[in-house]
Amino acid sequence: MYRVTADSLESYLDFDPARKADLRRLNDLIRAAAPGLKRYFHKGTPAGEAGMRMRMIGYGKFRYAVKSGGTVEWPVLGVALQKNYISIYVAVTKADAPIVAAYAGKLGEKRLGRNNFSFERFDHLSAAGVSSLVAEIARIFASDPENPIRYMQAT
Repeated sequence: MYRVTADSLESYLDFDPARKADLRRLNDLIRAAAPGLKRYFHKGTPAGEAGMRMRMIGYGKFRYAVKSGGTVEWPVLGVALQKNYISIYVAVTKADAPIVAAYAGKLGEKRLGRNNFSFERFDHLSAAGVSSLVAEIARIFASDPENPIRYMQAT
């Protein structure tokens, strides 16, 4: 199992030297398209608590309630190194459906999931498509900060 052991934003960006430039270029695109989504290092949920343990680069934050009664911090948009891909996770919906599906085939994605997409190299992406998606995510979140919480409840 591929596991990123970084403990800070800089160490995450440096974790895989072969993909460091791809992460930096993606970061530049995200920050240009959604300057209001503050970038941070998401350390994952500690073992024994609800939520995903995956470490990633987060853009924007929200908290959602879990069945145990607590809350979990999660990124509005998350970028994660995977063994063979870089994956982008989205916690925003459009018309009560995961927004990523509306962009299928327009992102240059290698794989597409319900709330995420993956690519191998930044050059494979459609910068215009990803920029458009990220800008729409930022607009939706700015106008409806409860949107990701409703998404988390629906899944």
